Amino acid sequence: MATQPNILAISPAPLLQIRDLTVEYAADGGRSLTPALHKVGLDVWAGETVGILGESGAGKSTLASTILGLLPAESKATGSILFQSRGLPSQDLLRVDEAQWRAIRGAKIAMIFQEPGLCLNPVMRVGDQIAEVIRAHSPQTREQRKQECEAMLGEVGFLDVERIYQAYPHQLSGGELHRVAIAQALVCRPELVIADEPTRALDVTAQGEILNVLRKTQRAVGSALIFITHNPALLAGFADRVVIMYGGRVVEEGPVAQVFRRPLHPYTKGLLQLVPSEPSAEFVHGRLPVIPGSFTDEDHRKLGCVFESRCSVRTAICRSEAPAEETRDDRRVSCFHHGN
Repeated sequence: MATQPNILAISPAPLLQIRDLTVEYAADGGRSLTPALHKVGLDVWAGETVGILGESGAGKSTLASTILGLLPAESKATGSILFQSRGLPSQDLLRVDEAQWRAIRGAKIAMIFQEPGLCLNPVMRVGDQIAEVIRAHSPQTREQRKQECEAMLGEVGFLDVERIYQAYPHQLSGGELHRVAIAQALVCRPELVIADEPTRALDVTAQGEILNVLRKTQRAVGSALIFITHNPALLAGFADRVVIMYGGRVVEEGPVAQVFRRPLHPYTKGLLQLVPSEPSAEFVHGRLPVIPGSFTDEDHRKLGCVFESRCSVRTAICRSEAPAEETRDDRRVSCFHHGN
């Protein structure tokens, strides 16, 4: 795993420690299993922001669902996810029961979903829905819950707190709903927040505003943040580290600035080329850069590298052997030809 960031050097252990996480979904009516994650390893330290970057189907959302214990019943997960909550013994999240999950979700680990409008009850006022999160985890009075909700709505940038508190979801704009989702996730001041493509439905300007709100509120609360995205541009200047996922595997990891300046894996290079720093002749004439090919279920079953069929630097060994993970300082990569 990557080394602990210097700014967090006082922490004795990672907040979240994932090892050899493998997830399979039932297919063909349960007669077979479809792989989704393969031996994923990841550390998340208290207070840091980790970006999870990859195309659709890379396993990003499955990773989030597994951490939160939200996999469907017919799935199978092996490995370990150790969560080191403040003042409590380490827990393996793959082995806690539903009663334990009720104490963890919302209070210790919270989620911000892609479409906050779809995750809110349309017939409940926004403030009451945020207050429900507090009520599930704290024996406070109704008035105390209201005060905490209003304080958090103020922290995410609302000036007209009372209007937002009393509003129904359909009365709010898309940007307002995203701020409400952040307030709902952070109101119990969880130690870990997972944001799964939280700005995907917004335009560029609104994305920037929501990222600023999320960063400011996260730092005020002190939560660690796992930020899942398919867009590298959202992570620059926002995340501390980036984890590149492809085909349910971690193929590269390191500090954002280092990975974006000098990507090691061919897949990472391809992703970064999709977001040029300035308009190029290809963009002017309508020819957008792409990574050739696409990931298929057959790639999961290959003996060699999962990215081999799409890789521009592949050789014979890439078809016959899976690359081992190499770690150097605070970078890691799985590729026979990394850096080429």
